[in-house]
Order: sequence, then C-alpha cells, then structure tokens
Amino acid sequence: MESKKVLFVSQEITPYLTETKLSKIARYLPQGIQERGKEIRTFMPRYGSINERRNQLHEVIRLSGMNLIIDDTDHPLIIKVASIQSARMQVYFIDNDDYFHRRNITADSSGKEFEDNDERAIFFARGVIETVKKLRWAPDLVHCHGWITSLVPAYLKQVYSDDPIFHHFKVVLSLYNNEFKTPFRSTFADKLKNDGINGMDTDFIRNPDYINLTKMAISNSDAIIFGSEKINDEIAEYVKNTGKPILAYQDENNYIDAYNEFYDSLLQ
Repeated sequence: MESKKVLFVSQEITPYLTETKLSKIARYLPQGIQERGKEIRTFMPRYGSINERRNQLHEVIRLSGMNLIIDDTDHPLIIKVASIQSARMQVYFIDNDDYFHRRNITADSSGKEFEDNDERAIFFARGVIETVKKLRWAPDLVHCHGWITSLVPAYLKQVYSDDPIFHHFKVVLSLYNNEFKTPFRSTFADKLKNDGINGMDTDFIRNPDYINLTKMAISNSDAIIFGSEKINDEIAEYVKNTGKPILAYQDENNYIDAYNEFYDSLLQ
C-alpha cells in the first residue's frame, strides 16, 4: 500500500529559531510521522534571523522564480531548502526580500507588530501551495502550526480546490497560545477577495484580529488539535461548537503516536 503523504506548514521550527512549544513540535513531529511510515514535506518562512551559512540553506532554482501578486504588486517567490541530518528530513523555506529578510519574526525589537503581517501570511500560504504544486506532490493531509499559517486552509479549500494536486486531502489545524495583538489592516478582506476567498470568510475578517483569523482557519479545516494546554477561551468554545473532530492537548511523551492515530482516523 502506498504511504500516506503529510504536508507540515509551520510558523517556526527549531533549530532554525529559538526553541518554543510550537517550534519543538514542528521539528520532532514530522520526523516521528516519517518514522511511522508516512511521507512528509515541511515548510516554514525564511526569516532574516536564520543564518543561511550555519544552517546550510541553499536556493532550489527549479522551484524559485515565480511572482506572486498581492495588492497589485509583484513579489518574487524564492525557495530554499536545508536538511536536518539526524532526522533524515528536509525543510523548505519560503523566502522574499520584502517580507522575510528583516531580523525579527513578527514584531520589531520594541515589540510593535509588523504592519504587513497580513501580506506576509498571504504570501507564505500561497508560496507553500504553489511550491507543492511545482513539486507535483499531492498530500493526503496538511497540518498547520501557528497563526502565520492560518490562511493555508482557506486557500486550499477555496482557491485551489479544482487543482488535481489538492483533490483529495484533509486539513488539520493545531491551535497554540501564540496570539498576535494588533489586528491586520482594513484592506485585508479585499486582498483575500481578489484571490478568490469570499462568502462567510470575509465576514470573519471585516475585523481581522487574531480571534477572527483563527475562526476562519477553523471553518476551513477538517479537524483541530489543541497544541497548547491553554488556548483562548472564545476559540476553544468555537471549536467545540463546530462538531469537527478534535484531539485534546497531548503531553510531550506520547503526542507523536496520538497525532499519528488521529491522522489515520481522518484518512480512513
């Protein structure tokens, strides 16, 4: 029987960024799922704080070179890759000079969140999906980690739903205690509408704060995992009312097996 394919899309992965709950799961979960017999691909943004020489990142020329248009402006998509030798896995990095070359991740050194985080999330989501298309690698399951991945479910379900690469798959969303504080700009809904995301989703993002962005991601996902012990109460309540499959928070000792079994239950 052919191995199931799992695409991991993550806001952060250790050792490329500081170790956090999210970055540790995004590092060890793909390895664990691969060791349990599934095929994997892993993506994250190429933030400016990642040392390319030390981590041996190199550009994948055959995947780079596309332009993504956001708000009538062309933004070149650059794809880089690095290997975590001990895990026998590669990490693909979505890169762009305008969005990801600054040293800080989502806020400046004074803590002020970047005004263009909305477009960075759009570029990252579309960049991942376009790269997976170029790889001609059709995932059975897509697992998103961190708010910068929140648009991936909506783009997959609404914009790319007719693409043969994304014909038959499930989206799993992990929820963490990693909220952003400053709502996205008022033009955010129009940018998504220009890409083909509309209907009730634009209602969620008339006020594009963390709660509404996460609700939009949940509405376009097939199943939810609680990745942190404590997550926002309003979001937790919203998840429970959707009736979608939920995996409760798992401790560090057994989460990989629990996640793998959860994937299998969705892929039957």
